[in-house]
Amino acid sequence: MKIGIVANEPSGDWLGAAVLRALKARVPDARLVGVAGPQMQAAGCESLVPIERLSVMGLTEVLRHLGELLRIRGELTRSLLAWRPDVFIGVDAPDFNLGLERRLRKAGIRTVHLVSPTIWAWRAGRVKTIRRSVDLLLSIFPFEEDLLRRHGVSARYIGHPLADEISPQTDPAPARTRLGIPPQGPVLALLPGSRVSELRLLAGPFLQTARWCLERHPGLRFAVPLATPTLRELFMAALRREALELPVTLVDGQGRDVIAAADCVLTASGTATLETLLINRPMVVGYRMSPTTYHLLSGLRLVKVPYIAMANLLVGHELAPEFIQDRCRADLLGPAVLDLLRNRDRVSEIQSAYREVHGQLRRNAGHEAAAAVLELVSGGKP
Repeated sequence: MKIGIVANEPSGDWLGAAVLRALKARVPDARLVGVAGPQMQAAGCESLVPIERLSVMGLTEVLRHLGELLRIRGELTRSLLAWRPDVFIGVDAPDFNLGLERRLRKAGIRTVHLVSPTIWAWRAGRVKTIRRSVDLLLSIFPFEEDLLRRHGVSARYIGHPLADEISPQTDPAPARTRLGIPPQGPVLALLPGSRVSELRLLAGPFLQTARWCLERHPGLRFAVPLATPTLRELFMAALRREALELPVTLVDGQGRDVIAAADCVLTASGTATLETLLINRPMVVGYRMSPTTYHLLSGLRLVKVPYIAMANLLVGHELAPEFIQDRCRADLLGPAVLDLLRNRDRVSEIQSAYREVHGQLRRNAGHEAAAAVLELVSGGKP
């Protein structure tokens, strides 16, 4: 069996790897080819293009790289059409993958898209493109399946692979031991994003918030996971500018251990909010984007949901306070963080809600996805 697959960024690489491992368990001799990061490559996928060349975030950022992205997509289309996989799986990145899927499907190749585009949040008109592009959409959040089917998209809810992998943790001690953080005393995790563009915008206000909190909460320590050497270098530069005296532990990777070691998490929006929910830690969310991107999104009223953090969308209300753009600053973030460090009743309420969501998301997603893909390949209805 030949399986084509394209992921565009680290979170997609992780999701794709969970599905590929399950597929290889069922079809050991399957050949996997596409665009893969280290985790998908470890699962046996041959990468035709370095995944870093596709990892671009934000409207203005994408525009600057649009020519190269279109050229890469054209090359991938030609390669996959020549190779003729039995099925193609596009992992998230709908603006890139749906166009690729549409061309492959038109040529008679079965197509699967993993992770529903957020038509419930913005750009609802994309559902027409989804309908034309995919034979099967695998959704990772429970509210998406019925919505997609109402719009004529064949969809299956598989649960979220993160919920299968992560266990709710109440004791920070084991994670602190692994990270070399003292077992006693409060710890605030700072997660300023996994992309260079995010860290450039968020390292400053996050560090200013850490300093603000330390002045009012002596004994507070900080931990920061940094996924790459480039991110570590950028964060160190921000640390020298903003708060060199902070008692902070910098960690290469190990983001989940950092979250588990903390009493509270200050995080960028994104997958980190879901990981924090699953590990069962209270959080405050801060986010900034380029002014052009923000004004386009807000001025045109393109976003249709009340929250930016997936954790809040899943719970249904704002358990994680959100501070966006000009409100992402220390005098607003700091009080929200200290409230979660000091208000144990509030934290218990949050953790109870997060445990309930965790149970809804735990479905053995890799197995469910592999079964659905193989059913589609064999000619059955997805």
